[in-house]
Amino acid sequence: MKRTFSFVAAAMLLAGASTFAEEATVIDFTKLQADCVSDENGNPTENARTIMDFSTAAGATFTEDQKDLMKTSLALPRWEVILNSSARTVQALGLSTVVAAPVKSESSQPFAGKEVMGVRVVFPEWNSNAYAYIRPPFEIPAYEPLSTADENGVRAEPTEEEKASGKTLFEDEYGVVKNVGTLKSIAVTTMGMNYPEGLYVLLKDTDGIERRYFMGYLGFDGWKTLTWNNPQYISEIRNREIRVYPIYPRGLPFVKFTGFQITRDANHIGGDFIGYFKDVRIIFDKALLTSDRDIADEDLWGIIGKKEAARQAAEMSKFGNKQVNRYLEKAKMATEDSFTENLNASAGAAQTTGGSAAEAK
Repeated sequence: MKRTFSFVAAAMLLAGASTFAEEATVIDFTKLQADCVSDENGNPTENARTIMDFSTAAGATFTEDQKDLMKTSLALPRWEVILNSSARTVQALGLSTVVAAPVKSESSQPFAGKEVMGVRVVFPEWNSNAYAYIRPPFEIPAYEPLSTADENGVRAEPTEEEKASGKTLFEDEYGVVKNVGTLKSIAVTTMGMNYPEGLYVLLKDTDGIERRYFMGYLGFDGWKTLTWNNPQYISEIRNREIRVYPIYPRGLPFVKFTGFQITRDANHIGGDFIGYFKDVRIIFDKALLTSDRDIADEDLWGIIGKKEAARQAAEMSKFGNKQVNRYLEKAKMATEDSFTENLNASAGAAQTTGGSAAEAK
């Protein structure tokens, strides 16, 4: 199959930078509803598009039934709230959580009737700076192949059409955007409830470097789009430093969503924080311009495929080990909510009653 590869954006010398700027949604939380893998009550628990099977990292001691349960996804209730050390009390750990928050169908918002991310964080009530990370249940993979999953969360082999698309599993508003050069702006659609906390967006790039971007404070009421504009973005192309890179075998640079950070100042009121988030979007310069090539370089050399396969294997190794350890910890947890009836005491009481009756006779 003939593939398309990329020319370096040196052609930007001849045109304005805005010509190649694009807008994309990094992650849309309304797409993360639970729609597969039902529980004992018949309620779906996982998101089919983003479900991942971590049984491949489990040892041989697990049964097939146990491995069938080793699945997780980006379904909203699976996301985590991670508190800093000074805020990590037993009560805060138990109550801080992420849920799927349904928007009323009568809402004027274009996403009325859908579910957005709802977050509750319990901050300290004493004077203390504190923060919380809202993280996905696993680091979103950038190289996982695109494929479909059935109602039981079993993922099929990629079809020829899926392979031909050139897309990976978490692109198209599920956490990853490819071919990203310089970021110009970031936007978050959020619902404020007059809380004074600050909001950061966390993004990681191709080199594994995570950066945080301050979006502003949440001290407003209702839906609002918070925007970060790159103060170092150079719009005048003549003032830019032009760097020319080899066309092949550079892979497409990307950014992926790694979470939110919510900060609480010591001077602000503590206790509960409630927030709602719909999506994260970016405006960016393309890293590379795509064009048909006379020779299918990747089909001939296969360099990018080998690199991405190695990175994919590394991602899955980190992902699987963490999830297996959590599965083991969950299996060891106590499931009883109350003590069972003391059978020995009941039997003793019955014997005593019987003895008394015999003596009475």
